[in-house]
Amino acid sequence: MAAVQSLSQLLQRSSIEEHDEVLKACNAALKKSKTDLQAQHAKVVALLKLDRYEDSLRLLEEAGDALKSKAPIEYAYALYKCGRLSEAAEVAASSATGRGAKHVEAQANYRAEKFVSVASIYESLAGNEAELGNEYNDLRINTWAAHAQGLWHREGDFSQIRKPTREDLEAFETSYNAACASIARGDLKQGEILLKRAKELCKTSEYLSPEDKASELLPINIQQLYTLLRQGKLESAEEVAREISLNENTDLSTKKIAQNNILISQKQNINPYQLHKLFHDTPEPRDSDQLFKFQSSALDSNSHALDLEVQKSDGVIRSTTKALSQRPYPSVDPDVNLLSIYNAAARVQDKTGHQAIQELHTLLARRPKDVGLVLTIVQLYVGEGNTTSAINALENTIHLLEESISEADQEVRYNPGLVSVLIALYQREGRKAHVKAELAKAASYWRQQSRQPTTLLRAAASELLHSPDPADLAISQELFGAIHTQNPADKFAIAGYVASYATTDLTKVKKELEILPKVQDLVPDDVDVAALENAGVPQSQASLAANAAVLAGARKRAAKDQNARAKKRIRKSRLPKDYDPSKAPDAERWLPLRDRSTYRPKGRKGKQRAAERTQGFVVTEKDEAAFGGQQQQQQQQQQKTANNASKKKKKGKR
Repeated sequence: MAAVQSLSQLLQRSSIEEHDEVLKACNAALKKSKTDLQAQHAKVVALLKLDRYEDSLRLLEEAGDALKSKAPIEYAYALYKCGRLSEAAEVAASSATGRGAKHVEAQANYRAEKFVSVASIYESLAGNEAELGNEYNDLRINTWAAHAQGLWHREGDFSQIRKPTREDLEAFETSYNAACASIARGDLKQGEILLKRAKELCKTSEYLSPEDKASELLPINIQQLYTLLRQGKLESAEEVAREISLNENTDLSTKKIAQNNILISQKQNINPYQLHKLFHDTPEPRDSDQLFKFQSSALDSNSHALDLEVQKSDGVIRSTTKALSQRPYPSVDPDVNLLSIYNAAARVQDKTGHQAIQELHTLLARRPKDVGLVLTIVQLYVGEGNTTSAINALENTIHLLEESISEADQEVRYNPGLVSVLIALYQREGRKAHVKAELAKAASYWRQQSRQPTTLLRAAASELLHSPDPADLAISQELFGAIHTQNPADKFAIAGYVASYATTDLTKVKKELEILPKVQDLVPDDVDVAALENAGVPQSQASLAANAAVLAGARKRAAKDQNARAKKRIRKSRLPKDYDPSKAPDAERWLPLRDRSTYRPKGRKGKQRAAERTQGFVVTEKDEAAFGGQQQQQQQQQQKTANNASKKKKKGKR
């Protein structure tokens, strides 16, 4: 009892710098009573404060359920720091209560890359700044971080992109996270501006020590270097790379990313073999310090690219083939398709054009449903300007997927990305009917699924709206109706819903028609709508140019015909002596005399020769006898020649 009282008194007097003393007191108390729950709890907290997470977790698991029930938040946090993320989130959600447990659950889900769950947790914790105090800033920072990571993983809703407020731009943490969100959705210029803002705020902060400033500036500089490299601003990137300083206390994951970006900025000035060595010298992250999936995927791709540059094609083939054998097939996962692309690049090595395509077709025969491989072939065909062959290659793979009875194959076949590639190729060749047919098939498939790609359905509804086929119009009506039901405030859905029923059942969309703005409100007062309608639909510049070319061609042809009708002046020296301009010239004057229709042979022999030249002339007995005599004489001559040849002897050696 005295040990417990002395421990309680020590805990009352302790501060954040005395965790070692607390740990010693806890160990002394536990020597006298191993089941002292309060001492065990205090020791767990001290170990966590000393960053001894594995020791803390070992103590919690050895002590049993009593200590876990008394310290559920500590147990969840220890699991989280030891990399057991799913267990940590489960313990925080089920056993622990309070806002602290919610934060631990959000952190565990964040590291497990479940960003949708993270966003929902932070939304439940959101509230008034006056009520939350310092927690309010933490929630804003973490919410922006979850939003940015969701965009990187393509889990975010791009139609509802968050925009930074004035309050977000007042702190470097929120400015940095907002910049990451902009970069994730492809807005590099906005990301660069926000990173400069975050950098300035961090440097001028009055609450950070020089060591803390250096620690906070490191990820900002790394992200700024990446943004500049993506924009091709190499000189600015080299300046930022010189500001990056790595020390022993830097996390291995941060070191790995920083070293990668620095090497990319110096790629032009480093031998590829030296570049390969420097890239692999950085230790790999371990334990809880792990890269996110999109980061590790990018680094793996860079590793394969460097291996190809140093002629390690066989190694790339072996590693990618082994990795592909362990992944689902077929797949639309970007990581799997990147493996297929590097595998293909290693196999063709330095071949390009037709030779590379032939080599990859041989590989495609063994993996006919490999999406990454067939897309590589499509890209090579498009680069050669052979869109038709690209369409044929992609259609063959899609046909195999479509015939499969596997649900996974069907989902790959109607993947929005794969469908969009096929539609883009169709549009490149002007195959409008194929575009509508493909969108109709994709829409029919996704309408039966619980998880529907909104972007694809919107494109299908818009395209099928203009189809003359009543079946396509019915699909468009159903799609616009579903989109409108899902989001009644979507103006695109409202307009499409009204347009789809405008020609069949206008009464059904009367309510939605009233929501749309009236024409009078959209058209300025000085515009005459009736005059515009009478003038017709304006043509595009391409149509006007085509029409002008047609008219110009018609005018040229008319002028040519007019010149042809005009009489041409002929010199007298070229006219015959008996030329009479009042008489029409003989049409057969260019033919030989005997071939003209007016030719009449003279004498008996002439008439006979003329008759012989005429096709189908009558053969008389005299003619037949003459022909037979000629034939017999010719045979005798040939026989005589053969006999003379047989009598000749070969000359030999004497």
